[in-house]
Amino acid sequence: MCDQRPNLLGSLVLLGFFIFFVNGEECSNSSSLVGHESEFKMLQHQLRGVFTVVDDCSFRVSRFDMLSGSDVHWWGAMSSDFDNMTNDGFVISDQKLNQTFKNASFIVRLMGNVTWDKLGVVSVWDLPTASDFGHVLLSNATESAESPPSEGNDVAPGKSNNSEPFKAPTMFDNCKKLSDKYRLRWSLNAEKGYVDIGLEATTGLLNYMAFGWAKPNSTSNLMLNADVVVTGIREDGFPFADDFYITESSVCSVKEGTATGVCPDTVYEEADSVGSSVNNTKLVYGHRIDGVSFVRYRRPLNDSDNKFDFPVNSTENLTVIWALGVIKPPDVINPYYLPVNHGGVESENFGHFSLNLSDHVDECFGPLDAENKYDQDVIIADAHAPLVVTAGPSVHYPNPPNPSKVLYINKKEAPVLKVERGVPVKFSIEAGHDVSFYITSDFLGGNASLRNRTETIYAGGQETHGVLSSPLELVWAPNRNTPDQLYYHSIFQEKMGWKVQVVDGGLSDMYNNSVNLDDQQVKFFWTIVGDSISIAARGEKKSGYLAIGFGSEMTNSYAYVGWFDRNGTGHVNTYWIDGESASAVHPTTENMTYVRCKSEEGIITLEFTRPLKPSCSHRDRPECKNMIDPTTPLKVIWAMGAKWTDGQLTERNMHSVTSQRPVRVMLTRGSAEADQDLRPVLGVHGFMMFLAWGILLPGGILSARYLKHIKGDGWFKIHMYLQCSGLAIVFLGLLFAVAELNGFSFSSTHVKFGFTAIVLACAQPVNAWLRPAKPAQGELISSKRLIWEYSHSIIGQSAVVIGVVALFTGMKHLGERNGTENVDGLNLALGLWVFLCVVTVAYLEYRERRRRKARNLSRGNWVLGNVEEDDSIDLIDSRGGFRDKDDEDRNGGRMEIQLEPLK
Repeated sequence: MCDQRPNLLGSLVLLGFFIFFVNGEECSNSSSLVGHESEFKMLQHQLRGVFTVVDDCSFRVSRFDMLSGSDVHWWGAMSSDFDNMTNDGFVISDQKLNQTFKNASFIVRLMGNVTWDKLGVVSVWDLPTASDFGHVLLSNATESAESPPSEGNDVAPGKSNNSEPFKAPTMFDNCKKLSDKYRLRWSLNAEKGYVDIGLEATTGLLNYMAFGWAKPNSTSNLMLNADVVVTGIREDGFPFADDFYITESSVCSVKEGTATGVCPDTVYEEADSVGSSVNNTKLVYGHRIDGVSFVRYRRPLNDSDNKFDFPVNSTENLTVIWALGVIKPPDVINPYYLPVNHGGVESENFGHFSLNLSDHVDECFGPLDAENKYDQDVIIADAHAPLVVTAGPSVHYPNPPNPSKVLYINKKEAPVLKVERGVPVKFSIEAGHDVSFYITSDFLGGNASLRNRTETIYAGGQETHGVLSSPLELVWAPNRNTPDQLYYHSIFQEKMGWKVQVVDGGLSDMYNNSVNLDDQQVKFFWTIVGDSISIAARGEKKSGYLAIGFGSEMTNSYAYVGWFDRNGTGHVNTYWIDGESASAVHPTTENMTYVRCKSEEGIITLEFTRPLKPSCSHRDRPECKNMIDPTTPLKVIWAMGAKWTDGQLTERNMHSVTSQRPVRVMLTRGSAEADQDLRPVLGVHGFMMFLAWGILLPGGILSARYLKHIKGDGWFKIHMYLQCSGLAIVFLGLLFAVAELNGFSFSSTHVKFGFTAIVLACAQPVNAWLRPAKPAQGELISSKRLIWEYSHSIIGQSAVVIGVVALFTGMKHLGERNGTENVDGLNLALGLWVFLCVVTVAYLEYRERRRRKARNLSRGNWVLGNVEEDDSIDLIDSRGGFRDKDDEDRNGGRMEIQLEPLK
């Protein structure tokens, strides 16, 4: 033990020395970038700050502002172009930047394998969206992408090096909070005689931001005769800043050559002959990012224009005014952006205070955070007008970095596309053969499989490309299950498109079929796709919950309940109900997807998608038996009540209003009918068919078979009367059922058998009418007569057999449709009757065989007198039922002769 302690101590010393040595190597100051300082270029998320290289393995960030992102890291690349940043960039630090930063300062340590010579750009990067929030350039790297919209970049040069650090136009020495949504920033350069002012506000796109100096020594109505600068962002996304002079609190107007109101200086006095202008404000920079408008301009402290611009003493306290409001775009009469009355509450939309430009002010803690961060053009798809997809240069793409060419829709750069579920969208693709348009679930597009990511393609693909002379048409119909957020892109290039917002249209648009349930208080919608069905139900009056059930009544039904909890969250629960009390409502776990429940002023709508046949591992669970057959009518009922709960149900949860009867929904036909008590109707139909197929028609066949030995044509008359009566009753029963049931569907097995039997029965009268002539006595039977005899007998017997099968299938159909309790008894009775008929036929056949045998024996004796020829033909006996009598004689058969009386 004593020997091990010195060894352990020595190991710790060596480890410490090693760590110190390695750290010393990693954090040396050998790089030429040590001490380099630059300001972040803001691209997104209101990022501001100062970047300083501390040593070879770390840098310092100060005065850092940024809105939070989803998965934000420090990112490095050799240059700021799109391909280098997105394809060759990499994470350079373990630190994550997922929170909001407010005027923060901290040290960032590089990863062990990262050195400054591998970096030309350090960026704040969001991994999921490949978004550059802001970056700084190192060494002599230059910006390859276009600068944000501005009209002067002398404050923000395009390159950065040690001798000339990058100065961001969004950074100032001072900042004052004018209101929660409006800030004033400024940097004073007294030596050069100007002040740079930045106006920043969370305001609408076509709103103005105004700031200026009140007339010296004014104590009231400070807006009057004030010298202000009105700034804003134009419709095309570019900034403006103009000198204004206020003579009245009204929109500028010119009458008889005199201008009054809030007017530009140039309206009062045009440029002189030398070319100098009374508009002495110089626009430096402007942008609109994340719903925040920002404009930077430069104002001389002392101006030669003494009429409309006041001199500003940078060391005195002077009264300044500010305002926010709506701006009127230029038109034919007024070619200027003109402010409209700001209105609103003082200190929120307008105000004044005393300002000394020489004072240091830092009242802006953190970035401005707008509620609506995106104000790209929104295009709402119209089912009747195609959306023209082209490609053009990137100017205001909302997610930098981006390629130089992006997608335009209807001549708008990367707009937000809003579509409705159930409404087809038609695209006319004219972006070129190198741009294949498609709708995808991937944020970046450009074929996500190349980045080892999965995506779902909803429309388009590699073949979806066209040009102006030969556009390609693409039709996409978002359905009820389409996600709320998708993206349109090119499959050959990342980040060329933008977002697709999928919103709910009317339920009638999102579903293929709809019917009103009983009392028309609930509407039922459905769409069948493959082996699943999407269902929606909407109540027509306010309620606490809405329930629909599959069954004739709530007892022994499967119920779907849409309800809202105390937090206002919608739910859809499933139940099996086997009784009338609350304890008989049993929760189930059905496999439902795309579940939604929403309430509009108390009107509840529930939606879900479920398989037609549940896939269950335990078949004894109730929900496993909840199968939907699209070919069989689905009985749907409904209920509404004041309250539902996810826990123990009580009698209070029982419905207060219900459907009076179920509605039979024909899923494949898209129709419905009230479920009436049709058992009497079907009972009459069944009795008539039993009378026809079970008694009359079989009786007619038996008369032709077993009564021919009776003298005369009595057997034929009985055969005709029974067949005609049976056929008439069949038609009467058929018309009776069709009239009561409003038609019938061939999808039913019963209908298929019954219709086949009726067709065969109808063929018999036609067959009888075409019967060949009967051969004369002693003549041979013709082949036509022989074929007719066989066909007539076989068709008739087949019709009766199929008709009897139709009787059994009809009993089964009656039980499925109406749940008749005595169907089993009726089936038993019918089966017993058929059995007795078969036994009777067997007995009659036995008697007939014996009769024929006896007759044949009697023919062996000499017979005196007239013997009637028996024209009966035994179609069942295969032993020569059609034997030739001459052949009989030649083979030693018996022969009958008749003796004539002697005169």
